[in-house]
Amino acid sequence: MNNNIKSHKFDPADKKILVVGLGRSGIAASQVLCRLGAKVWVQDNKTADKIDGQLLSFFKNSGVGMFLGKEPSVEENFDIMVVSPGVDPHLEWILNFQKAGCEVIGELELAYRMSDAHFVAITGTNGKTTTTTLTGEIFKKAGLGTHVVGNIGTAVIAQSTEASSDEWMITEASSFQLETTVNFRPHVAAILNLTPDHLNRHKTMQAYGQAKARAFQNQTEDDFAVVNADDETCVKLASGHAGHLVLFSRRKTEGVDCFVEDGWIKILSLDGEVIDVMPVEEIRIVGAHNLENVLAAVAISYFSGIKIQDIRDAVEAFKGVAHRMEPAGVIDGVHYYNDSKGTNTDATITALRALSGDIILIAGGDAKGQDFVALADEFEGRVKALVLLGRDREYIAEAARTKGFDNIYEERTMKDCVFKAASLAKSGDNVLLSPACASWDMYDNFEQRGDDFKSWVEALQR
Repeated sequence: MNNNIKSHKFDPADKKILVVGLGRSGIAASQVLCRLGAKVWVQDNKTADKIDGQLLSFFKNSGVGMFLGKEPSVEENFDIMVVSPGVDPHLEWILNFQKAGCEVIGELELAYRMSDAHFVAITGTNGKTTTTTLTGEIFKKAGLGTHVVGNIGTAVIAQSTEASSDEWMITEASSFQLETTVNFRPHVAAILNLTPDHLNRHKTMQAYGQAKARAFQNQTEDDFAVVNADDETCVKLASGHAGHLVLFSRRKTEGVDCFVEDGWIKILSLDGEVIDVMPVEEIRIVGAHNLENVLAAVAISYFSGIKIQDIRDAVEAFKGVAHRMEPAGVIDGVHYYNDSKGTNTDATITALRALSGDIILIAGGDAKGQDFVALADEFEGRVKALVLLGRDREYIAEAARTKGFDNIYEERTMKDCVFKAASLAKSGDNVLLSPACASWDMYDNFEQRGDDFKSWVEALQR
């Protein structure tokens, strides 16, 4: 199905490796490296008393060196530094190591170098989790050994080293993961869209886009680049790379490879044959944005060699993912939706457009350097009230007021937000948690934030 096989794998045995950042991927990387015989050190800004006790015991028992609450000196002479996605690789002390000859890569790159499996990489600002999950379901339906990993929640390295050469790593790849890749070459790489996000880290949209485009940089003519033809920026990012360009579109049928015509999703084979995949009405996840996600998953799967019937069966059965426009209950005729995965303005705009009826919007958190004016432009005729929480809530409030919207409530906790929203809503309304912000100011991750929201919606029914 794919001749993208590395000539040799990286063997970490006896290599001196520093893992920076003890989040999900950093912990997984350090554990795998220990198992494979590397000489491992770890670094984290947290001091030892803030690190999980079981993890500390593992490090001590495994002979792992630790720099906790401090940074190592360049005299340590590490062979490789593995930087976690949450750590900026442009920090001065990391750059100093790089200048001294230490190779700096990320966990995704390390996982790729140590794996025999085939890789699919799915990136973009929004829709990654839904598209990655659906693609994984299609591959499983086809009977393929499938691992759904990456930014979706499971560290790539936790499964890649055990995967065989006939298995697939369906990888949700963030810009943070891609910017530290070097040799990473997915057989199929997809970019869904590109809108402002993570500008506090990348500084400019150009740098953000360049990080995403690294998914295509090592592809050859044997590989496929699946790109949203309705997003000109994405098309430009993929242009000039060697992978076979596959364009998908929900708006046009000419000059594209996967499209909608006469109510059907259709795909153009490499031989130029138009193949009917399935009727759009059989898709269970709602909204124009989800149609785009389905088109991307169909194209990824078809050009990975999966049969049309398996694609259709998996898409028909797919109900969506948690924390992405997830129905959280109906109380007294009011519909509650958990869109905690909406961590930027474009995602929240998409969520607002997907609902009919008045909306009480719960938003706020870590703004990540975003401008909220475009979000406030969407309130008229849609948003009945705005309930805000989190560190940067005032930025959203300020943008709303500049647009003449002042039905704004600021609360301290998710409980307060849910109860306030419930008091403002009437039958037929929607209460939507779609924060347009990251969760890190109050929660460990967006999943925790979404679960908190759902728990208080449940409490309303007691």
